Amino acid sequence: MKNIDPRTPIWRLTVEEFLEVSKKINSEKKYEFGLKGLAKMLGCSISKASEIKSSGLLDDAIIQNGNIIIIDKEKALALFAQK
Repeated sequence: MKNIDPRTPIWRLTVEEFLEVSKKINSEKKYEFGLKGLAKMLGCSISKASEIKSSGLLDDAIIQNGNIIIIDKEKALALFAQK
């Protein structure tokens, strides 16, 4: 893996270097937090998001400890699409 100076303009990168940099950016996991985050992600109301969460449909994508809810976006959307 080649170290790329972060100050290098994009137009000076080769396609290979650009793809390497973009993979790093896209590989980060994306999370939403709480019922508000779930509602925003699904485009519904908070009460509907609570209903969907309670149904168990997204259990594999949700981590909950007390009142704290963390949702893995990619996994949740994949599970929701299987419905």
